[in-house]
Amino acid sequence: MATTDPVLSKMDQYVAKWKSAQDSRYVFLSCYYLMSSNMILALENNEFHDEIWVKKLLNHFADYYFNSLTCYDCGDLTPKVWEYAHTATLDKDLSEIQLLILGVNAHINYDLVFALFDMLKPEWDALSDLQKKQRYQDHCHVNNVIAKTIDRVQDEVLEPLNPNLDWIDRLFGRVDEYLISRLITNWREMVWENAQQILTIETTESREVFRLKLERDVLHRGDVISML
Repeated sequence: MATTDPVLSKMDQYVAKWKSAQDSRYVFLSCYYLMSSNMILALENNEFHDEIWVKKLLNHFADYYFNSLTCYDCGDLTPKVWEYAHTATLDKDLSEIQLLILGVNAHINYDLVFALFDMLKPEWDALSDLQKKQRYQDHCHVNNVIAKTIDRVQDEVLEPLNPNLDWIDRLFGRVDEYLISRLITNWREMVWENAQQILTIETTESREVFRLKLERDVLHRGDVISML
């Protein structure tokens, strides 16, 4: 996984360390690495309206993950959604797919809402209707990048851990990848709506009420994923 991109290099180092230590957190991060590397390729191919803005969002989004990881490893106060997802990797009864989706749940349904808010808040009122539409279109194009990554996630990360997935593919086709892609697309649409909602909230107190509700929803979704 050698790379010159600093974020990918950081992910690569953690994945190597966790694989060596048999730390199951590497499952989500390996998949996140593949997605991020495909995002960087899409940026280099000029697939977005505003590559500079998207790259800043990509890095800021990753900061949310790494900050939660630092807090968790140091015993500091960790966002509850990430405390849940990181701790779940210690549960040997959970499958690799469950661990992956738990990480995706925390990172997309919680982190991405606030990463988008952080990026959009300073500029939103000054953007034209066309620019706002293009921000949304760039957000949606990420879904295409994710969809193209799902096959690699299964082939390079999940199947080596669980070879039984291979015969499921051969028997039923890539139905499982399609379902995961649709799930993430639906979640990301909901994330954009939540980011739009929080942009309209004017007070810190009201934003905290919103955050707590979002946190409860993400934790509840984590419970559902863990019981599948």
